[in-house]
Amino acid sequence: MSLKARLLEDMKAAMKEKDNVRKNAIQMVRAAILQVEKDQKIELDDEGIIEVIAKECKKRNDSLAEIEKSDRQDLIDDLKREITILKSYLPEQLSDEELEKIVAEVILEVGASSMKDMGKVMGAVIPKVKGRADNGRISAIAKEKLK
Repeated sequence: MSLKARLLEDMKAAMKEKDNVRKNAIQMVRAAILQVEKDQKIELDDEGIIEVIAKECKKRNDSLAEIEKSDRQDLIDDLKREITILKSYLPEQLSDEELEKIVAEVILEVGASSMKDMGKVMGAVIPKVKGRADNGRISAIAKEKLK
């Protein structure tokens, strides 16, 4: 079953169970997927859908910090639940050790020796870990290794 079909089935199930937080999270992702497809005039495959879900997850993580300042526990709980729901559609995230190993291998492959080579390293690592690690984590590990 494709990821798009799974999202549709899960949204239907959430509607039947009257689970509004889950339904809304899935609807927002489906809308974002549709927007990308219309803008680029393409049909996204599972890999493209994973990218959209990762972006939506990142948006929610970014807004979580702002909402935590508001002291609205109900909104904070809903947002954390949405993030958990979205992460369930993403591939298993790499551990820091696994990510460090991949970054170290890439540094050797591209012959990186200083921070000037950061772009080469990032450009080679990102396709290898697509959807399984946040670019911020990759960048932090690469910076540490290139010091």
